[in-house]
Amino acid sequence: MELTSQQSLPVAQAQAWEALNDISLLKECIPGCEGITATGDNQYEVLITAAIGPVKAKFKGKLQLENLQPPTSYTLRFEGQGGAAGHGKGTAEVRLESTGPHETVLHYTAKATVGGKIAQLGSRLVDMAAQKMATEFFATFNTQLQARYQVAPEPVPAVVEAAPQGAMAKLLAWLKKLFGG
Repeated sequence: MELTSQQSLPVAQAQAWEALNDISLLKECIPGCEGITATGDNQYEVLITAAIGPVKAKFKGKLQLENLQPPTSYTLRFEGQGGAAGHGKGTAEVRLESTGPHETVLHYTAKATVGGKIAQLGSRLVDMAAQKMATEFFATFNTQLQARYQVAPEPVPAVVEAAPQGAMAKLLAWLKKLFGG
């Protein structure tokens, strides 16, 4: 499985980096996450309950951050065991790109392999479950960033009807007189 995407984050690059390395924030944002515990420098143990198609299981896994280039990028290595449901392992390349004083684009490419019952479900179902988890993660992550850094949600632009100018204004006025408007 390979999943490549990008997400716009409503904060500066340094704030995005800080949030991506905050264990308690990540625990709130990862769907089904029951715990993240540091086990060493840039190493974590994770407990997640996930449903992939008809298979629901608790996965106990290990995460390790490598190739750290603060506040720009890192590589995330992961592996997890879900008992009879199966297992998975892979990597994710994460890169932050500043696109403004209060906007950062997070680019990621995740590659993973799975085995056991979840592998028997087929790659399409596994890919859909991974995409759903990513979508839920980023929706919650963006909400948490807005709350943490007091970022106002993007305002919805009001539709303002512009007053006609010049010749067009004269034409409209003439049509109103002609047709009694």
